[in-house]
Amino acid sequence: MNPIPVFIRYLQQLQHMLRLMEAHTQGDCQLLGQQLHPHMLPLLAQVRTAANFAPRALCPLLGRERIGFENSDHSYAGLQQQLAETIQWLTQLPTEDITPACASISDKAGFQDLDLPAQEYLQQYALPNFFFHLGMAYAIARHAGVPLSKGDFDGYHQYPPGFSFV
Repeated sequence: MNPIPVFIRYLQQLQHMLRLMEAHTQGDCQLLGQQLHPHMLPLLAQVRTAANFAPRALCPLLGRERIGFENSDHSYAGLQQQLAETIQWLTQLPTEDITPACASISDKAGFQDLDLPAQEYLQQYALPNFFFHLGMAYAIARHAGVPLSKGDFDGYHQYPPGFSFV
């Protein structure tokens, strides 16, 4: 399996959603500090964490030291820069199926130390966490009134203007 196209596609969808958020807020970055719950990460951190899960997952699979592209610009432009740098890095990686460089991968899940077989790490830890943080970014924006749709999240779904499930 090669997860690189999955990461690229959904990071590009996240770029799209950020453009919609920025347009909706007219560039006001207050939305980036909003949370679904006081004990959860704000939107800015959800986006950064989603972006960093791609190299966090792939570097050990490829036998490389983990990297990230976080920056100190807490704005839509700063997030777009991080996403663009992450996507650019991903496009430089091998396009064939990834054969793990190691049998198991060590990481942390919150305060829990992990040591998982490489495929389990990717399929049952890294990809679900990537989508969790991507989904939280979407949910925070929707909760704040940004008119995002499921199609904005996945790039596939389409609904007519004004459509509602209720």
